[in-house]
Amino acid sequence: MKILITGANGMLAKSVKKRLEKENELICTDVAGLDITDEQAVSKFVADCKPEYIINCAAFTAVDKAETAGEIVEKINADGPGNLAKAAKENNSVLVHISTDYVFGGDLDVEKDYNEEDAKAPVTVYGVTKLQGEEKIQANTEQYYIFRTAWLYGDGNNFVRTMLNLGEAKDEISVVADQHGSPTYAEDLANIIGEAIEKKIPYGVYHTTNQGYTTWYDFTKAIFDYTGTSCKVNPVTTEEYIEMMKITQAKRPKNSQLSKEKLLAQGITVPEWEDALRRYLKEEGKMV
Repeated sequence: MKILITGANGMLAKSVKKRLEKENELICTDVAGLDITDEQAVSKFVADCKPEYIINCAAFTAVDKAETAGEIVEKINADGPGNLAKAAKENNSVLVHISTDYVFGGDLDVEKDYNEEDAKAPVTVYGVTKLQGEEKIQANTEQYYIFRTAWLYGDGNNFVRTMLNLGEAKDEISVVADQHGSPTYAEDLANIIGEAIEKKIPYGVYHTTNQGYTTWYDFTKAIFDYTGTSCKVNPVTTEEYIEMMKITQAKRPKNSQLSKEKLLAQGITVPEWEDALRRYLKEEGKMV
């Protein structure tokens, strides 16, 4: 298959390229090669290369910066996917797009998880623009996959590396214990994308995080346990953390738990987050 990957220098795109490069013809581009906010440029680029699939890994993902960054956030997260959807429709390509748990309000009782059709109520600029991106895709093409993910880590700066660095430098740290979700290994998300397009599962929206739920606090404890890091981890609330760090940040979801039942029903492999973390740490040479 001929596959166009946008945002090709990002964390997820690196894993997607690794997963798909052996058996497919990949066309990889970043903003220097294709500005997805330029509708005419996108239309011409896709018409010229005629990919069977377009995998959009480009996004403005800095949640806090998005609050004050202005129109660029909407251009990248909303207009860009819309432009790709139009071009996909014109060339009979399938669009694969990565979205987020932030399209929900994040205030669902943590005894529950979000399914794909639950009401959307984003409370951040990032979440609003990502939802707009989903809507523009759905308005402009029928051949699409929207994969919502959360708590992503992989090849690049990420939460696991940050915690390991802090664990080596400090005797104890405080980590938020009232935000719930699924740490998601980029390699596993790339495998889900690969399986989905190879099996040609029905088009639509799917939740694609690793299996199981935890908190940032318990995630950190697992990171330290698996690596033999002796740093003490103290649980704090989101409000306590903000006060302690003297920071201003966009609202974080208390509940980022996404149900994978729809995805699993298609026979897609979704590993547990603990297994994924162990594999990642082994790749990084950090497991004990």
